[in-house]
Order: sequence, then structure tokens, then C-alpha cells
Amino acid sequence: MDVIREKLKLLPENPGVYIMLDKYGNVIYVGKARVLKNRVRQYFHNSPKPEKVMKMVENIADFNYIITNSEIDALGLENNLIKKYKPKYNILLKDDKTYPYIKANIKEEFPNFCITRKIKKDGAKYFGPFMGGISCKDILDTLQLTYSVRLCHTQIIEKPKRECLNCHISRCTAPCAHMVTKEEYALQVKNALSFLDGNYREAEKLLTDKMLTAAEGENFELALDYKNKLEMLSKLEAKRITSLSRDIDADIIAYSTNNLYSAVNVLVTRKGIMQGGNSFALDEAHMSDSEALTAFIVQYYSNHEVPSEIIVEDFCEKQLIQNYFKEKFDKCVEVTLAKQGVKSRLLQMAQSNAADFLEKSVDKIKHRDDMTVNACKRLQELLNLTKYPRRMECYDISNISGVDKVGSMVVFVDGEADRNSYRRFKIKTVEGANDFASLQEVLTRRLSKLGTDEEVRFAKPDLIIIDGGKGQLSAVKEIFNSMNIDGIELISLAKREEEVFTLYSEESVKISHRDYALKMLQRIRDEAHRFAITYFRNLHSKRNLESVLTDIEGVGKAKRIALMQKFGTLDKIIGASVEELASAEGIGEKLAVKIKKYFEENL
Repeated sequence: MDVIREKLKLLPENPGVYIMLDKYGNVIYVGKARVLKNRVRQYFHNSPKPEKVMKMVENIADFNYIITNSEIDALGLENNLIKKYKPKYNILLKDDKTYPYIKANIKEEFPNFCITRKIKKDGAKYFGPFMGGISCKDILDTLQLTYSVRLCHTQIIEKPKRECLNCHISRCTAPCAHMVTKEEYALQVKNALSFLDGNYREAEKLLTDKMLTAAEGENFELALDYKNKLEMLSKLEAKRITSLSRDIDADIIAYSTNNLYSAVNVLVTRKGIMQGGNSFALDEAHMSDSEALTAFIVQYYSNHEVPSEIIVEDFCEKQLIQNYFKEKFDKCVEVTLAKQGVKSRLLQMAQSNAADFLEKSVDKIKHRDDMTVNACKRLQELLNLTKYPRRMECYDISNISGVDKVGSMVVFVDGEADRNSYRRFKIKTVEGANDFASLQEVLTRRLSKLGTDEEVRFAKPDLIIIDGGKGQLSAVKEIFNSMNIDGIELISLAKREEEVFTLYSEESVKISHRDYALKMLQRIRDEAHRFAITYFRNLHSKRNLESVLTDIEGVGKAKRIALMQKFGTLDKIIGASVEELASAEGIGEKLAVKIKKYFEENL
């Protein structure tokens, strides 16, 4: 505390970000401040504090700070550091995911339409997000069926290409084959964009006519497909809020807390249509409601579309958020503190959803703590680890008879999977099926990043777990010794008896099968195995695919790549019809017949 007292005297009055550290040097909290001196000192005053704030302060052994030009800069830096360190006491989004959009590449001479989850500043038009049981694939299918626009990424060049199957079944006017003029196709695109904007009348009429025609022709399967698409359009239309302007694009965000856990609900409206919503459980934090909601908004929109308007509760830091969006995204976002009218009713709906989610999720959150953070603490006690194993890495090797050898690294932070940090390794130096040598290669390549610039992306783990027994553990210990690795604990988990081997004893540690600590080790071991097997199967499938296709006359490298890109696996290529094969880039009907015949005669 002497170090902290001295540092408190030197705090500046500038805006900035402060970083709280525990006794092991781990970042446990990141915060922003308009005035660093005032904000940081508050934590160490003797004034009464909530229990969860006291819990965090008890774990602070040191702090650092970074001065910024403004509070807005501090807000952005705070978000970046939270993403980087995932501090224990910060608000962290759980179960976050991005939703699909339909992208219209209107900058192209003959625009195509596709599904994406990332919005870029590329001049394209984006429609969505689509949620709540609405399938983007169905919408695209309806779009093509109704307006015959292209969904492929085929490059349109001066020399016309051969028209594909979609052209023959009247689902595309084939601009790549020069079968439609630029002006004619522009009209198709205009109508398709109008459909995506919410004008469904024309599509409904056309689908109804096609459904009736198919039914009259006793093609009931096709008629049912049209009926399903009509029901999908009805779902979309039902989501329109009659009292909202068709031009309104707003997200409605409500926050609920029981002073121990918190939840946020986000409802999404586009063109006056309620697209759906999602609720998020927030990790325990000691922020005020205003700070928590602001932190959520900054984190959420680093990964989601920024709307024209955000409707929030009246304790939100409105001006700060508006300035942040202007500076970060160069977009004027209206932050509305709704108190009456239809926007207030929408906010009440979001508040009800947030409160309901919080009430029904608390038990799950408590259970999650037992399975994650508490399991890490328990593991430290059972194995006498020198420190809390916050970042754990687990390694596994996969191959068949020494062919297509691969290694996997999965990462768990505070007992939960951090999938963005997973890594895969293709074994380069080991001959044959030698798992020990393969493990040594993988660990050498991984540990060589410590102490280099790459350690920013590959942080030093507290604990490394090896899938295997004493032999695998000894093999990795040799690498630790040769590279002078210290400060990292090393264990292995043998699958047969679920025994844990450590470096401190010849005897294994047997943990009860009902203990959350063992269940966590099993989760991380099984995840490493799954990740390795998936990578191995992908490599093995592609290698087999290459070797089979090489034997077919006329199928060169470019055509093999085209088939791989379209079908992905050998089984799907073998099962494809002549028409489906012919639709692949550069194949054509004649070669498709030859490929199909080869499979029938040889496989």
C-alpha cells in the first residue's frame, strides 16, 4: 500500500484510463476518468463502499494510468484495454454474437446480393440485422425467385461466360453471360432493394401465383416451398410497428441490475420494423448504472451495426456517447432519453425483457461461477499451484499413422473458453506418428513468442495442460528446461483414469469426478481434442480430395480449387449431380459428365 499511497500523490488532473493490478501483476480492472486524480483516489478513501467494490479494492496491489486528450479518447482506450486483458472486475459481455445482414454490392456494374455478418464502409447497402426466426437464406431465395438478381460472386468480364443452372430455371438473368442489359438489370436491382426496404406486395403476389400454379400441376413439394416463403414474408410484415415511422432505424437498450449481477436487453428496429432482440448477462462489476450502461454500449457497437438512433434510459451519459460515435465512427447518432410516447413504450418493453432475463439467469450465473472462477480457485488448492491459474492453455496432437499431423492450442480465461485465442499448428519437422516429438515442436513454436513483440497476441499463460500422461508431461518439461521457461505451471491429464500429473510428485493426483475443478479440466482437454480433430479432418479431407481429382483428365489445379470452393468435401462432390457439377466455375456440362462417370466407375 506504500507504493499506492506514493502514486496517489502524483496523479494528474487530466482525463485518462487507469489500470488496477493484483499482486501477481494481472490486470483486474480498467476504468476511464474525466479527472484521473479525483477518480482513482475515490477507491482508497475510507468512505463506505458497496461490498463488491471493497472486494475489488482488497485485491489491488498496484495501478498504472494512461493520460488521454479527452474523456472520449479515454472511453475508446478503456474499451480496447478491456478487450485485451478481459479484467475480472469489468463489465464483460456474455453470449455476444453478431447477426446476419444482406449485402447489396451496388457499387458494381451488375450488383450481387449475399449474406454477411460484418458491415464495412465499402459503398454497399446493408439490410438487417435479421433475427427472431427470420432466415437470411430464405429472404435471398425469395429475392432471386422474384427479381432474378444474381447471388454469385462471378466476375463479369468482356467475354461472356456460359450461363449456369440458375439461368436455365429462370432464377437469374445471367449478366455474366451478357443475356441482360445494364439498364434492364438495374431495374431488377431497384425492385429488389425496394423489397429489402419492406415493400413485400409484389413478392407476395408473385409467390402466391407460383404456389397456386405448382399446386394445380400437383407439384406439391414446390407449392409447399412457396407457402413457407409466404409465411416468412408474413412474419416480416407482422414485425412492423404501426405507430413508428417507416424511416426509423433505432436500437432500444435497457439495463437491469440486482446489485450483484446485471443484464441488458437490446431491441432492434429497422424501417419501422421490429427485427428482434437479445439479452446479455454482464459479469459482476462495481460501476454505477450509468457507467455500466455506457461501457456496454461502447463494447456492443465495436461488433455491431451503429444505428441512426439509440433509445436509452435517462441515466445514460448521452453527450459522451454521441461524441464518442462521432469521433470513432464519424456518424451522428441521436441518443434519445425516452420518457413518453411510442419510444417510451419500446423502452419499457426492453426493460421488461432485461428484468425477466436477469431474474431467470441468476441461478445459471451462480452455477457458471462454480464451473469457472471457483473451479480455478479449487484447482489451485488441489494441485498446490503457486498462483491462481487465470489463463490456461491446453494442447493436443491428432493424426492417423503419422499422416496430416496437427496440433491444437485452446485457451480458457477464468475457466471459460476464449475462442479468439485458439491456435492450430501443422506439424513440420516430425517424421511418422511421434506424439511426444510433435508436442515438443508445438510447445517450442508457441513458447518462442514469449518475450517478443508477439506476446501482445500470445499472452503468457499461468498454466499449461497437456492431454496425456507422464510421458507427454516429461516431453514438454524437456522444452521448458531447454528454453529456461519459468513462471508457468505444467500439468497433464490422462484420460483413462482422469489422473492429473504434476512436476511435484511421481504420484498422480486423483480428483473426485464430481469436483468442478476436474470437470473444468475435462472441458478444456475435450475442447483441445475437438479442435485438433476438426483441423485434422479438414486437412485429411482436402488431401484426399486433391488426390482423387488429380486422376480425372481435364481437371487441373484451377478446376480442383473451383470444385473445392463450391462443395467443400469429397463426399459432396461425389454426390453432386451433373447439373450441380457443371455450375462450378470453369467446369461446364461436358467435363461434369466426365467427372460423374469417373466417380461411378471408380468409387
